[in-house]
Amino acid sequence: VQLQASGGGLVRPGGSLRLSCAASGRTVSSNTMAWFRQAPGKEREFVAAIFRSGGRTYYEDSVKGRFTMSRDSAKNTVYLQMNNLKPEDTAVYYCALGERLILSSIRMLRAYDYWGQGTLVTVSS
Repeated sequence: VQLQASGGGLVRPGGSLRLSCAASGRTVSSNTMAWFRQAPGKEREFVAAIFRSGGRTYYEDSVKGRFTMSRDSAKNTVYLQMNNLKPEDTAVYYCALGERLILSSIRMLRAYDYWGQGTLVTVSS
């Protein structure tokens, strides 16, 4: 299983970026997919997820209304559209896949089986 994250970069506060995570070896629509992030000196934290059953999305409170996670089954890819970016969004963003994850654990790192390599997002003027 491979998860290839891309789309990071340098953006000014208030700007937008779209991250992509292309999966191989597993189907994104049959598994729970998530984005986590890790800022310098901090622990990795949950950002957003799409649950495998029904496709409902879940977000960390600080990104609600600004970030949108989606999936494209034909491309076997998930996306994270990030708008109105803030300096505190600066981090390495990781995509993750959970095969038999239960809903109550959707925000937990240990619930995910596979991880991508991460893509750096820097929000700075």
